[in-house]
Amino acid sequence: MTLKRRITAIATGMLCMAGLSSCNYNSLVDKQQTVDQQWAEVENQYQRRSDLIPNLVATVKGYATHEEKTLTEVTQARANATAVNINADELTEENLQRFTEAQNQLTGALKSLLAVSEAYPDLKANENFRDLQVQLEGTENRISVARGRYTEAVKDYNTAIKKFPTTIYAGWFGFTPKPQFKATEGAQTAPTVEF
Repeated sequence: MTLKRRITAIATGMLCMAGLSSCNYNSLVDKQQTVDQQWAEVENQYQRRSDLIPNLVATVKGYATHEEKTLTEVTQARANATAVNINADELTEENLQRFTEAQNQLTGALKSLLAVSEAYPDLKANENFRDLQVQLEGTENRISVARGRYTEAVKDYNTAIKKFPTTIYAGWFGFTPKPQFKATEGAQTAPTVEF
């Protein structure tokens, strides 16, 4: 190799290294870690909700023994929801959809369980039930906040990997878009209230 070619190769290598340093690799790593952290918090809050359910079911079971169908649905929905676990590295549209569907099934079953309490004044007055209901409401709020933070982190990350010139390098290093939560079917339609 001639001296001129060596100098050209070294110069080209240095330009490539300079170009790679401007591709924001470290910034993308930080953003990806933030997405992973926020996803872990979403899972943590859903787990908190799942952990409250056995106590809630046991409390309701003591008062509403003939509501076995509702109690069974809640227990089964909880089992289905906890069976769907997604590692942050496996976040895809399909996996997030499966996770969301399982969690929505559990949300629906919990609504049915809480509706049952309306028929049992003693249950509604039970201090344990009221405490669990308050904890569940607080957890639903925490889930909403965690999902919002995850959504914001994903927006920031997805925007970063799509900006020029980073978009050229992002794929080379395995930075791919992360999925967002989507509204449940019919969520955009206001419920009908009749008096």
